[in-house]
Amino acid sequence: MRKTTRRSAVAAAMAGALAVTGLATAEAGQSGVDRPSQGPARSSSLLLDIDYANGGLDSGIPDLTTTHATAPDASYVVGSGTDNAIAHKVTLGDPGYVSDGAPRSESATNDVPEGRIHVGDEHRYEFSVLLKDWKTYEAGDSESGDIIFQGKHAGGNLPSFYLMTKRNSIAFRSPTLDLQAGVVDDFRPYLGEWMHFRVDVGWTDDSTGYYRISTRLPGATQFTLRQTYENVRTFHPENPTDFGYLKWGLYRPSQSLGNGDVPTRVVLHDDIRILDLRAVRAARR
Repeated sequence: MRKTTRRSAVAAAMAGALAVTGLATAEAGQSGVDRPSQGPARSSSLLLDIDYANGGLDSGIPDLTTTHATAPDASYVVGSGTDNAIAHKVTLGDPGYVSDGAPRSESATNDVPEGRIHVGDEHRYEFSVLLKDWKTYEAGDSESGDIIFQGKHAGGNLPSFYLMTKRNSIAFRSPTLDLQAGVVDDFRPYLGEWMHFRVDVGWTDDSTGYYRISTRLPGATQFTLRQTYENVRTFHPENPTDFGYLKWGLYRPSQSLGNGDVPTRVVLHDDIRILDLRAVRAARR
């Protein structure tokens, strides 16, 4: 099923997760991610949809930030099923894969108004991830993690949250709040396949916010809630700022060849979507 078809088959998706059968899990275009309703409900709830269908690094969104790394293959579009996805690559020890002083290659919504985060927002972030040719962890290897998705405070602040590979698992972290939970216990059975993530956030600068993290792994037909943090402050920059944004790709903090870290990593992302949860709830009433 093409993405355009999937977006038209949305009425059932708003009532619950789509029951998807016979899908090729290696195709991001057949992810079975819940879609908002057509018409006014769709336009009011879906804030941003980045699917790379047009083959461009900016997915046809002129203000979307693409990688600042200079290597020609630090970021590139690849075919995925009947559609496309974005790949980010980082090779340690090569200055072509350094961005803002660190080994990373990422895309971001910092200059896209619909992709910004403000106090009072309630957002759902959906995205798909494929770990490509990923060297797995073995006893004695470096235990440094690779960040693959962030909800970031602007102005050089620490992220509000991020998802990272850690050994052979994927964890959710909020570093300022010192929260961490595994959301994929072992990704090794899913290497080379698309894993789907959903992070719901109530953005507050007091202790009434929340994080709710769900996954849909290959073979599953609907999302499973993995971790919830209620009554927490989610908008908590250390330096003053009035907005945040999303980043996805590959960030390899504190990693180096000298530490014995894997020289090259590649991660694919697709179907990065932002929904207004208040509008979603209103459409269901």
